[in-house]
Amino acid sequence: MKPIKVGLLGIGTVGSGTFNVLKRNQEEITRRAGRGIEIAMVADLNTERARELTNGEAEVVSDANLVVNNPEIDIVVELIGGYGIAKDLVLKAIANGKHVVTANKALLAVHGTEIFKAAQEKNVMVAFEAAVAGGIPIIKALREGLTANRIQWIAGIINGTTNFILSEMRDKGLDFDVVLKQAQALGYAEADPTFDIEGIDAAHKATLMASIAFGIPVQFDKAYVEGITKLQGIDIQYAEQLGYRIKLLGIARRTPMGIELRVHPTLIPAKRLIANVEGAMNAVLVHGDAVGATLYYGKGAGAEPTASAVIADLVDIARLATADPEHRVPHLAFQPDAMSDLPILPIAEVTSSYYLRLNVADRPGVLADVTRILADAGISIDAMLQKEPAEGETRTDIILLTHQTQEKNIDAAIARIESLQTVASGITRIRLEELG
Repeated sequence: MKPIKVGLLGIGTVGSGTFNVLKRNQEEITRRAGRGIEIAMVADLNTERARELTNGEAEVVSDANLVVNNPEIDIVVELIGGYGIAKDLVLKAIANGKHVVTANKALLAVHGTEIFKAAQEKNVMVAFEAAVAGGIPIIKALREGLTANRIQWIAGIINGTTNFILSEMRDKGLDFDVVLKQAQALGYAEADPTFDIEGIDAAHKATLMASIAFGIPVQFDKAYVEGITKLQGIDIQYAEQLGYRIKLLGIARRTPMGIELRVHPTLIPAKRLIANVEGAMNAVLVHGDAVGATLYYGKGAGAEPTASAVIADLVDIARLATADPEHRVPHLAFQPDAMSDLPILPIAEVTSSYYLRLNVADRPGVLADVTRILADAGISIDAMLQKEPAEGETRTDIILLTHQTQEKNIDAAIARIESLQTVASGITRIRLEELG
């Protein structure tokens, strides 16, 4: 069979990694795919650099439209990123009957429903393993490996930048701002790290995993998103003393009322494997009713780890391109006419346990007042840590871990506690998940 011809849109970090890995492992990949896969065309604004990277082995153009409109191209690999031109090019490629491989989680999290519908109508595939957790094959695990299971919940460390920052804050006792500058100097964080540190990148990925796990449309706009910018080193230390680690988690959970879809800093018991994922590494914990808990760990970014996922998608398409479209693996695991209308729960309706840090006057009766307010709200205390005030100080910290309650209950209780004259405003609240 003649080789499948691929058009590459963007030859930056991931694009160059894809080109190099495909060339290096060509023989092995061909044996697996059953036919050759070659990058025949590359579109990049920096054509000089693109020609240098491809060494004359692919046609290089500056206009990506020449790739998506070329009748000789079978698969378009979109590695431009963002919501703008990338969306136009992907939809144009689909309209031209081309399969698409993308690492663009932002595009799919926001416009995935439209893109997957267009692909279904044209009987082409949109593959996106590289969009979530880099080289970890979590999309394939959810769509295929765990297909017998009713997925109950997913919890993932799916942003390497924030995991590096939190690991350094814990190991070295440094504050967020200091570690962020280190992460930027080391290349772990972008010059503008907003998408990472505010949790948006993780929420894009969690949205895609939730859609596959529960068979619901892609609904990024309904995700609850909270980053790590307000996290203080003292809370990481207190959590450690109580036997917990703090990680930025993407969580998707099925409940009788609907689906939880949220990203936020989370206390996890230190004994859990996922709590010990350090540095820029990623890990995703998936709990299915039949299989129980399964953990997927690896590099969540980088040229060759992400290229590994891109090429795996190319091989899948090479194997399945000639198959009856009705018998291909659906984009979101469930057949398009069998998607669920389960609602995404607002954060006020989510049930969790909580870490609370209160700065209080060091006098009798303060703790009794606080516990009475919690009891009135139906919130019980699981553990407590009370620090002795420093010499000459009249205030101290009290740290409480609660049992599970709805978010709206803890919000109401915090408002009442902050109204006490003995309690300083600005109570620190961090959600806690046992993941057991």
